[in-house]
Amino acid sequence: MEPRMLQLLLVLHVLALPVQLCEIPKGKSPLIRCLNTELLRQSQDLLVEPNPSVYAALRLSADHSLEKEARYLQRLKDVFLPSVSSSIAVDQQKQPSTGRLALYLLALRAACQDMETRQGRKLVTQLKGHLHKEKTQIAFKGKGHPITSYYQYSLGVLALCVHGKKLETDVIRQLLNAEKHNKFTHGGKLSVDTEAMVGLAFACLERANLYEPSTVAAIHTAGRRVTKKILRAQTAKGTFGNVFSSPLAVQLLIATRMGTEPECTKVMATLLESLEAFQNPMTMSQLLPVLYGKSYLDIATMECQAENDTLELDTTCPGPGPLILGPEMITVHLDVENSLRPEKLYNCSIQVPSGSSLLAVLKTAKQGSPGQFTFETQDTLQGLFLTSVMGVKAGDGEWKYWQLLQAPDTSLEKGISDYHPRDGETILLKFRTW
Repeated sequence: MEPRMLQLLLVLHVLALPVQLCEIPKGKSPLIRCLNTELLRQSQDLLVEPNPSVYAALRLSADHSLEKEARYLQRLKDVFLPSVSSSIAVDQQKQPSTGRLALYLLALRAACQDMETRQGRKLVTQLKGHLHKEKTQIAFKGKGHPITSYYQYSLGVLALCVHGKKLETDVIRQLLNAEKHNKFTHGGKLSVDTEAMVGLAFACLERANLYEPSTVAAIHTAGRRVTKKILRAQTAKGTFGNVFSSPLAVQLLIATRMGTEPECTKVMATLLESLEAFQNPMTMSQLLPVLYGKSYLDIATMECQAENDTLELDTTCPGPGPLILGPEMITVHLDVENSLRPEKLYNCSIQVPSGSSLLAVLKTAKQGSPGQFTFETQDTLQGLFLTSVMGVKAGDGEWKYWQLLQAPDTSLEKGISDYHPRDGETILLKFRTW
């Protein structure tokens, strides 16, 4: 039998598998619509940089506010495609990272934008260029690391695949090799987010009908290994990793039709019970598609026709309300370590009003001991990212980062803006390698 025929039969077999979605329990539609409404409301804040992940989530939902979505898409274009009349050429401006550009391409496909334009082809070429550089870094630096991260690398692969673009075989091969050698870890533990994004990329590539049968077979095998690793990572609470990494994991189960009833029932129940914890637009945007039984792979087949234009911002929804700082003061112990030397850089007890965020704790420490404690942050789509503490810097390309821990070794599930320490808690900032 011809190789192409074998590949076609494999694709048809995958498509013919019975659909096993992680279904939502009955009676939860109002809660889901409220999350949809809240994400739409956050998208209207003109003081916050538009996030392509938010737009993609709004487009994957079943309910829409088409006028507001259109305005948000235009804001995205204004950020990612500066005016041609600008005095600074686009090529000379700082290019978005692999992950940001990939999310933007997903957003454009979710809007059914024509990419066969001069600007569209330029964006595709730019993302291919990013992946080529990432792949070269992995292959020639001898450390097996991309410039950014495997999460962003696989997100770039997924975005091009969703647009039906063929990738360099070497780009795919590096991702396959990384999966084979268990490179998708964070802090010495399985990174469920990365595994899930890699799995989504593999699922898309397997269906693309663009590659040789041997490559498709390798992708299929690797994809099943990824999904099995995620399933083994399910906790007693039902989450995959933690509650915030679970939405991408469920997206993978939806996309690959490998979610069985016990696994899905547990995780969906936990996610629905934890909706109030999803305040960050990025994590909300990863969760919303799941609640509609969708994954990022569904973007590839969107037609943008006959959509339900009924979503309103005046929907009455329960919510956590504004955070009010308590009148009493609490004590938070702050430790800073550089595990690469190793050495203690800072140790102090900080008093802040109850309900304060970790960011407020860090600011209080900085103000209370000028010159003794310093830190720097960077605003990202995921929120504030801690880039430097006591002059020790982390960043892309160095594979070093500041890990946030509840002492002695429990990773915080939220960032510095979203986490609120308890009285007497010890927060450990530890500088380490990926």
